[in-house]
Amino acid sequence: MGSLFTSNPTLAYGPNYSFSQASSGSSDNRQHGFYPYTDNGGSTLGITGSDFAIVAGDTRSTSGYNINTRYEPKVFQIGGDDETGEGAHIVLSVVGFAADGKALKERLDAIVKMYKYQHGKDMSVKACAQRLATILYGKRFFPYYTTCILGGLDEEGKGTLYSYDPVGSYEQEQCRAAGAAASLLMPFLDNQVNFKNQYVPGSGKGHALEARQATPLPRQEVERLIRDAFEGVAERHIEVGDGLQMLVITKQGIEEIYVSLKRD
Repeated sequence: MGSLFTSNPTLAYGPNYSFSQASSGSSDNRQHGFYPYTDNGGSTLGITGSDFAIVAGDTRSTSGYNINTRYEPKVFQIGGDDETGEGAHIVLSVVGFAADGKALKERLDAIVKMYKYQHGKDMSVKACAQRLATILYGKRFFPYYTTCILGGLDEEGKGTLYSYDPVGSYEQEQCRAAGAAASLLMPFLDNQVNFKNQYVPGSGKGHALEARQATPLPRQEVERLIRDAFEGVAERHIEVGDGLQMLVITKQGIEEIYVSLKRD
């Protein structure tokens, strides 16, 4: 998914737009064009637990080597009050092209609110996940240049998480990272959340080792892992930093936690 942004040399090395291209050969003819996308950096991740889900993202927005702003949220409450967020029960994170992310967030938010108005009940997270996939797939010929993570609680009150590519393919997962530093975050989550390459001590030697089974982590442990992950990534990636925004979804509602990160 990251190749969608980095495969274009204009995005990779900046500036992030081009109104004209250099003429080829000795001809005086010039070809003009405009590339509509840019990558505004940053990263997001989501982790689920037995009765909660946490979706988090940093707050830095970049264009190439420039910092546009140090506080640009990438994680949003869906279906709640516009000012307070009261009544929301779903969280969406978007990372990539910030303008497309905002447009997609507002479109999904309007759909969820209209569903509640028409049916007199909240849209389930599963239904919202399918609807988001339909929105993205419907724009596949001129896609929203974003990588999305949708989180909430399922019908049984358990944390659930869905990850997407820009054209609507999605899957349900226990944890997922996206954005500029996804390649740094995901191996950490695989080991610490999915327990990949972890074995039961004393269970054997070599191939006889028993793999440690993945189990939901407590909320305090998940919050600590997310802080550690972003603090480490901010040291190694120039497009991640400034602040960490976490939205914690429980049956009591959605709680927001903000933690400062490196500013250089």
